[in-house]
Amino acid sequence: MDRQQEFVLRTVEERDIRFIRLWFTDVLGMLKSVAVAPAELESAFSEGIGFDGSSIEGLTRVYEADMIARPDPTTFQVLPWRGERHGTARMFCDILTPDGEPSHADSRNVLKRTLARASDKGFTFYTHPEVEFYLFNQPADAESPLVPVDQGGYFDHLARGSTHDFRRAAITMLESMGISVEFSHHEAGPGQNEIDLRYADALTTADNLMTFRTVVKEVALEQGVFASFMPKPMADQPGSGMHTHLSLFEDDRNAFHEPGAQFELSKTARQFIAGLLVHAAEITAITNQYVNSYKRLWGGAEAPSYISWGHNNRSALVRVPMYKPGKGNSSRVEYRALDSAANPYLAYAVLLAAGLKGIEEGYELPEATEDDVWELTDAERRALGIKPLPQSLDAAIQIMEHSELVAETLGEHVFDFVLRNKRLEWDAYRAQVTPFELKRFLQVL
Repeated sequence: MDRQQEFVLRTVEERDIRFIRLWFTDVLGMLKSVAVAPAELESAFSEGIGFDGSSIEGLTRVYEADMIARPDPTTFQVLPWRGERHGTARMFCDILTPDGEPSHADSRNVLKRTLARASDKGFTFYTHPEVEFYLFNQPADAESPLVPVDQGGYFDHLARGSTHDFRRAAITMLESMGISVEFSHHEAGPGQNEIDLRYADALTTADNLMTFRTVVKEVALEQGVFASFMPKPMADQPGSGMHTHLSLFEDDRNAFHEPGAQFELSKTARQFIAGLLVHAAEITAITNQYVNSYKRLWGGAEAPSYISWGHNNRSALVRVPMYKPGKGNSSRVEYRALDSAANPYLAYAVLLAAGLKGIEEGYELPEATEDDVWELTDAERRALGIKPLPQSLDAAIQIMEHSELVAETLGEHVFDFVLRNKRLEWDAYRAQVTPFELKRFLQVL
């Protein structure tokens, strides 16, 4: 037994932890959980916990259903909302096959495989997400209209605003679990908030994001409201994105920084950005995985709709933030399409894979776009070589199904499941008769 496992067992005993929740996600990024008693923890570390993988979205088929969840002791944290006495803790799990091999269907393993590829090239991949979400008053029933908790706007400081209390409680809870928060503020939509997590390696960030969503929903329940990470919950208000800052480090040196270069960007950074641009359309079904995601991407309000990059240009898909003199390690790029409902493990895996492809193949970066891309005409965008992102989930999966990059990154099992699941979602969505259609056509046709 290693030191980290011994630390967990000792902490469980000293803090009177009665339940340990083992967390993992399905292929869509939905959190799954099984609780074990302290007496079972030692065997969970050595042998794992068996479960029926065929009952979890995308994990395995019925005839090969047995799977094993093995907890990662480095992710141990006490859950603060469960109380101090007779507490509950959690650990993230790696999913294994019965013979102890990593499951190809495990989202966390998909990211770990891609990070290992980067590591083989000498790179560590760091990410910094800006997570947006809405807070609504609890509806009386499912048919009631959504009522945001306030009518605030971007950076508004609202007197006695409930969102102040909410963000303070959520951040306090996150930091008690070792998840560092950099900024928080009211976003542009009524009841919309943003909380930015500090830079961390991509696997830690993905684990933190799964915890983040749970914490936000728990705090919302405590305060009598509900939180939603839906990309576009209200047609006339901004959607919720998860702009993510990306960088590669070689040991303690930022591989994206080159003093004196344009925008202080190294050749590695420029090739990485080029990779993101070349493969943006084919990874969109992963970074924006729901039919509702495309109402955010094509709904205005600073959501990126076109494939371009620029220096400090917030209409671009990839933005290079302003360089801070003397802070070479802060050089980074920001990918703006990602939404808050993405599976962070798969999303970060395909973003990294796209960037690495640009480096491996020596992709040339086109000229930066400093114009407001939304204000250009279609002819002007074509002349500049600026292509659109997919305009629907259907278009996104049609592009992704021909992508060697995504198939190699996700692995055959996850790739096939995502395509199958998303086709079913699109077919179900397409079959709906919407209130829009009834209102516009029922009386006049």
